[in-house]
Amino acid sequence: MDRRRVAFDGIVALSSLKGAVPATTFVEGINKNVVLPVADLLRSPNGGLDKNLLYGEPVTLISRSGGMGFIQCLTDAYCGYVKIDALGQTLEPSHRVIARSSHVYSDADFKSPMVMQVSFGSLLQCKEKKGRFLKIQEGWVPEEHVANLATSPTDPVEMAERFIGTPYLWGGNTGFGIDCSGLIQAAHLACGISCPRDSDMQEAEFGTQLGNNAPLQRGDLVFWKGHVGILQDKDTLLHANAHHMMTAREPLKDAITRIGANEFGTVTSFKRL
Repeated sequence: MDRRRVAFDGIVALSSLKGAVPATTFVEGINKNVVLPVADLLRSPNGGLDKNLLYGEPVTLISRSGGMGFIQCLTDAYCGYVKIDALGQTLEPSHRVIARSSHVYSDADFKSPMVMQVSFGSLLQCKEKKGRFLKIQEGWVPEEHVANLATSPTDPVEMAERFIGTPYLWGGNTGFGIDCSGLIQAAHLACGISCPRDSDMQEAEFGTQLGNNAPLQRGDLVFWKGHVGILQDKDTLLHANAHHMMTAREPLKDAITRIGANEFGTVTSFKRL
């Protein structure tokens, strides 16, 4: 069992895992939503970053101790530890941020004070509209920066292109910092397409394997052991990477040569949704 998606902290587990894990206590869990712009999901209470959680993201709180909560993220089933104060009341999201980042203002006026900044992918419960702004619990967001969940974008590549120039961050999946698999997940989630979080999960579970001689096209995924990118067109790779330390595009042939010589070895697969 992959600890990244097993809702068991070594003592407490979700009731759905009875008979599957040796938990002392089984619980139903408590539904929460993330209430900070970004919260770090850690692999242990004092461990390294596995991924970011975004404002509005739904989670199940399984256990809590010392100011930390063990949760399962309902977006992708990822489990880990987050600060309790990052979690709050449940929301019913109606919109998703599709700008790389956006501002929440105190009033429906771009000259009013900023309350907070939210990332691409954040989930918002919009309650009313005034002019070009939508009201959420904390303030007002520009209508141009969000999409109604009922009418999601349809092109993951277009969504990925919005991250060009975003700083590279291991474990990041926000408009403030993102890694290779975070980019792939964010771009597809924005289009209403469920997508695993990490590149090994994506390669194993996402899309259909292409044959060795299959012609490539926009939207195809390219995998190495430990890395992934998406094709902007058949000759151009778009990927968040530590070589450029940002989300960048480069000729696919050049990327294959460079990565093969210096980083992750040869391409392991090409996949298409």
